[in-house]
Amino acid sequence: MPPHPRAPARTVLFGAFDRHNFGDLLFPHVLERMLAPRAVCHAGLATRDLRACGGHAVRAFGALAACARGVALNVVHVGGELLTCDAWEAAVMLAAPHRVQALIAQQQPWKDDPLGWAQAHVGLSARAPYVLSKTALAQARIETLCFHAVGGAGLDRRDAPLRDEVLEKLRMADHLSVRDRQTLAQLHAQGIDAQLVPDPVVMVAELFGARIRQRAAQDAMQAVTRALPQGYAAIQFDASFGDDATLDVLAREIARAVRTRGLGIVLFRAGAAPWHDDLDAYRRLGARIEGTPFMIFASLDVWDICALIAHSRIFCGSSLHGRIVAMAFAKPRINIVHAQEAMQPPKQAAFAATWEAAEITATATVDEIAEAIDTALDADTALLRHTADDLARRYRAAFEPLYALAG
Repeated sequence: MPPHPRAPARTVLFGAFDRHNFGDLLFPHVLERMLAPRAVCHAGLATRDLRACGGHAVRAFGALAACARGVALNVVHVGGELLTCDAWEAAVMLAAPHRVQALIAQQQPWKDDPLGWAQAHVGLSARAPYVLSKTALAQARIETLCFHAVGGAGLDRRDAPLRDEVLEKLRMADHLSVRDRQTLAQLHAQGIDAQLVPDPVVMVAELFGARIRQRAAQDAMQAVTRALPQGYAAIQFDASFGDDATLDVLAREIARAVRTRGLGIVLFRAGAAPWHDDLDAYRRLGARIEGTPFMIFASLDVWDICALIAHSRIFCGSSLHGRIVAMAFAKPRINIVHAQEAMQPPKQAAFAATWEAAEITATATVDEIAEAIDTALDADTALLRHTADDLARRYRAAFEPLYALAG
């Protein structure tokens, strides 16, 4: 009898799109479109259905592998700062609200037995569970292991066991690309070759511009344009900026900047998972702002958020992907960072230094925001458009090797 034909490999997009975070939810949309017409499935560390906010139905990788029944998997790690996320951080960010504090209190048990703790809490015995290896699970037959435009700007600041685990897994990869030169230099110093590729979200305007324009005509965005017909700054920051002293400075700086331009302020959340953006901090900021039109954008749908940024006069926030969506739509942008981060460039600065012209300001601390917004609003519009078009072109060209491997 002739041999039984081998089942074709399944393409699995793997990443942190199992929680609400703006960039992570956009990644699989871009990869699906770029890999079409081949079918893909979506996996993370947890089984979650995020379709209600524009994401995907995601399966825990272990459950997906078990159901694959020996079928070979082509696994593509899709973007994000995956190389620096440890199992304790992942578990907290994936937790239901009522479990967050209990998991935060588990940091010492995690440190005492990282592999056992990770197995119990995120289903993989790994310090860095969002970085898979070909031997990640006994029941998974990973044929091709790819890392696409991943980030690790702070990898050199993580503890040695986590760093060593990540580097060993990357050495097993069939294809490896990173999104910034800071990560690239760290890997090269360890003898690991990688390609430099822009973040997938640089494609959002080219691939999904029509969809985003449609969202701009829906109720969430119409409420903004009716309330602020003079235009607005799209503002966002994570919970680490939510202490009273920082909010005092943020309120002063943001209001001063937008007032001189006659703009309103729209605060939005780029992430609703634990440790991301906090509505209470936004309300407390609003209470500190007087004499300037102000509103909180309630929608967590990623396409509404894209529309909000695309139709703003400027994006200002801590989210890297808020910046990248603004880049894709040729909008002025500035990232807010803590003063201590300015001394050791964070992922926002690393990405901007890799792909943006030096005259486009990358980051500002909270007490520099007014001046930074003012400078960003005066940026050369032709340069902003050229940057958007050039990054989309570079991304398409760099995608070809992954397309050949992933299917």
